[in-house]
Amino acid sequence: MDRWNYFNYFTEIEEYFWKKRGSHLLVSPLDWAIMETWQKAGVPLEAVFKGIDRAFESYGRSRRGAGKPLKSLAYCTDAVLEAADESQEAAAGKAEGGGSREKTEPFARDELKGYFSRNLEMLRAAIGAHSKKSELVRTLEESVNALQNCSLVLESPGAIDVEDLERRLTILDERIHAGLLLQASDEAMLRLRREMDSALSAYRRKMKAEQLALVEKQYLQKRLLEEFRIPRLSLFYLS
Repeated sequence: MDRWNYFNYFTEIEEYFWKKRGSHLLVSPLDWAIMETWQKAGVPLEAVFKGIDRAFESYGRSRRGAGKPLKSLAYCTDAVLEAADESQEAAAGKAEGGGSREKTEPFARDELKGYFSRNLEMLRAAIGAHSKKSELVRTLEESVNALQNCSLVLESPGAIDVEDLERRLTILDERIHAGLLLQASDEAMLRLRREMDSALSAYRRKMKAEQLALVEKQYLQKRLLEEFRIPRLSLFYLS
């Protein structure tokens, strides 16, 4: 699947999961963390969909599936990763015959400008809300300046290198998260970890150690951003 289709990654997975489940439900922080681990691992959307299909088939044949809907994407992790491995093998077989394709911009510039503007507004609000945390404020102020510089790219007459822009935004996201880990209180981290352990308790046995570590990392990252009311800057979160 084309790399540029990834920028609606989370929305596509949410909608597909809702359709398979037969009802709309709010995606939990755990489900978001799982989707983020798939995205960061480069799992294609088609592999995610194939894995979800297989997980629903397996769940439907199990005793637990008798009259009870599948509640979380956590049940789908093994099937999705298995489908991703198959997709990677298939892609490797086609690589030699593949030709280059011209990249097109996946977003309208006005859409990007609006996204950057909203994120800048939220970052400035967070600076005001956490003014007593000098180290965090410094990180957020640097992020504001960097995001403003990224915004200048949108005024260039030539085509935007969206892939490079995404790299820059990902770096900013990572710096902000590192700052939050340093500034969050022990009490807050303990509360979030208890919340995370409760959410994962039913699924720990289904995940390999490396999968579990990644999900835990993404879960805490998402919840810390929510606690401090700081936006994600990556283009994957543009909706």
